[in-house]
Amino acid sequence: MRTDRAIIGLGFWRACFAADEPEGAVRAIAAASCGGLEGLELLHGDLPETGPGVRTLRDRERTLGTLVCANADPGLLDAAAEALARFLSLHTTIESLRTHRLAAEAERAAALRRLGREGLTPRLIGQDRGLRGVMERVSMVAGAELPVLILGETGSGKEVIARSIHDASARSAGPFIRVNCGAIPAELIDSQLFGHERGSFTGATETRRGWFERAEGGTLLLDEVGELTPAAQVRLLRVLQDGSFERVGGQAHLRCDCRVIAATHRDLPGLVQEGRFRQDLWYRLAVFPIVIPPLRERAEDMRELAEHFTERACVRFGMPPLRLTERDLDLLCAYRWPGNIRELAAVIDRAVLLGKGGGIEVARALGMTSGHLQSEPEPRTHRDGFETLDHAMRRHIESALSVTGGRIEGDRGAADLLGINPQTLRARMRKLGVDWTRFRPGPR
Repeated sequence: MRTDRAIIGLGFWRACFAADEPEGAVRAIAAASCGGLEGLELLHGDLPETGPGVRTLRDRERTLGTLVCANADPGLLDAAAEALARFLSLHTTIESLRTHRLAAEAERAAALRRLGREGLTPRLIGQDRGLRGVMERVSMVAGAELPVLILGETGSGKEVIARSIHDASARSAGPFIRVNCGAIPAELIDSQLFGHERGSFTGATETRRGWFERAEGGTLLLDEVGELTPAAQVRLLRVLQDGSFERVGGQAHLRCDCRVIAATHRDLPGLVQEGRFRQDLWYRLAVFPIVIPPLRERAEDMRELAEHFTERACVRFGMPPLRLTERDLDLLCAYRWPGNIRELAAVIDRAVLLGKGGGIEVARALGMTSGHLQSEPEPRTHRDGFETLDHAMRRHIESALSVTGGRIEGDRGAADLLGINPQTLRARMRKLGVDWTRFRPGPR
């Protein structure tokens, strides 16, 4: 005999259940319409190992418990045991899934902390300033079932804009899948995009769904679309025209229900003229183009971007919160940023690490010595003696700085006096070679 087991009184018969949740067992038996369940009460006593009224509860892999009924019909007992076994098996599975879910959520939270991010969706900075025009076009096209072509330099945030279109569309509940066409070997592009049938080529040991099938009901981002082979361009054109495709080695026409967003840093019209990109595909993709400005043209966003990446870096590297100085921002605004947002994030990470928790070494991270700025040559006067526009603008800015004592921001700053954004003024000062420190009062 085994003791300390929960015994359930069920009116005219007694059920004894060897598990952690006897109340759940009662609900399972009730769901199986076993009957006679009035006056339920939990008792304690001995649990017999075997006997005519004993049923062992099992699933395919293990013993789940024991059900004991006195004076019960054998058929009724079998039905109760079967229902209870199903309940216990499902309960065990659910508990296992719950444990895995909690572990996955903990890992996700830890990963986000390491990355210094609040969520999986990247934060979009500048949508009210440097990216205002871009976001206006995003809102126009998000609800329309049209292909979108996103053009922009490397690292300018093309994937972030594509995800914004997806999130604002009717397909937001579906998958968002990004495919880097430039990273797929030419001989595998067709198989990756459209899938393949088993035995269609050497090594095709099973049927594989391509990216178009996996993006069903959602959005497929074809990044670096300019790298597609001519054969893949033809098949992509067919998908855009007919909404159907065939797997490699297959004969069945498969319907495609996903939105296509293409992105590239290449000059697609130039590739069309050179015969390296199909003109008809260009027309299909460029129904609604969106051009993302490079970071060097978004001076008004530099402060918020730099502060965002600084905060993220401090969290990732376990350092105390750090603040950028005006000198740091001057250096960042002066740099040309060929790698755009991606390069800025890397530079801030490097600057935070170089500071060792005591500051942010922007100059060292940019490879500059203190006081060295990469600016364009000083504006010159035209050969006939007429002052150039750059020269006049420089004198005007210097006059404003002289009035404000070198102050750029604030109610009494030069930017307010000139009626422009402070970051825009800083960018122009870097371009024109204006040194604001010369106008600060006191010894220098």
